[in-house]
Amino acid sequence: MFEERLAGKKVLVTGADGFMGSHLTEKLVGLGARVSVYIRGNSINGTSRYSLKNISHLKDKLENILTGDIGSRDSINLIAQNKPQIIFHLAADAYVPNSFDHPIEVKETNLDGTLNVFHAAKYIEGIEQIVATSSSEIYGTCVGPINEGHPMNPSSPYGASKAAADRFAYAYWNTYGLPISIIRPFNTYGPRHTYDVIPKFIKLALEGKPLTVYGTGEQSRDLTFVDDMVRGFIVMGTDKKAIGQAVNFGTGVDIKIIDIAKKVKEYSGSNSEIAHLPPRTSEVGKLLCNYGKAKELFGWEPTVSIDEGIKKNIEWVKQNQ
Repeated sequence: MFEERLAGKKVLVTGADGFMGSHLTEKLVGLGARVSVYIRGNSINGTSRYSLKNISHLKDKLENILTGDIGSRDSINLIAQNKPQIIFHLAADAYVPNSFDHPIEVKETNLDGTLNVFHAAKYIEGIEQIVATSSSEIYGTCVGPINEGHPMNPSSPYGASKAAADRFAYAYWNTYGLPISIIRPFNTYGPRHTYDVIPKFIKLALEGKPLTVYGTGEQSRDLTFVDDMVRGFIVMGTDKKAIGQAVNFGTGVDIKIIDIAKKVKEYSGSNSEIAHLPPRTSEVGKLLCNYGKAKELFGWEPTVSIDEGIKKNIEWVKQNQ
């Protein structure tokens, strides 16, 4: 199905060298799309300077590599001149704690960068679909499963920047008729991820160091394996029913941080202790996804359990240390 929708299509992925972007880019290339990427870099004497950490193996298979700061207005012309048919916009400053000390810079990347992508798309004749990447952090702490109508109460500057970008995405669809869809991924993990709870615990466990848990560890997250989330991104970028919609993607199951630590210890065979640190600033207490809309619109459902996903992730880290 995806091959039919993507083969020969001119696609641009922003943030393509990040964790999620690299997996998505890899999949799009494999499906026969003509993929260009926008990554962080600069130009010196007319020559682009950049380094690839996650997609270096794809370099010869990419149509173009655009470099720059997505939050700079220079990105508008670069993207418009690339003339993609489909844009997957993932470029972001996604490390929540960074937003505590650098809220303005995070806003410039996450909100201004998103507006630059939309503004560029206004000049692209033949643009078919634009996926704006939102976040479950826009919702704040929940009591029960979160559907798309849940109030937005972001608890961090990062969450606020993503909530603003989410609503600008809706506004640009509504005002200018741009073919924008909004994906709201819940926490995602898997190979190549370097921050967040699961990769942090795996690294510590394999090094025999204490697994550090903030607060009691009773806070919980809905965690999706990266392969499942990539399918979500692709459906949001290729199915016309996604245009004008905001859609949650997650597993519908939340797990406590303390229990993640225990699973990582068990599956890695580690003797690491579990140590508790003071609670983290502005941390969301519970995130739990209701993915009913994704299932109803596209038939999407998660396929990888948390136990299977952690085991896969541990094996990848062992093989790639």
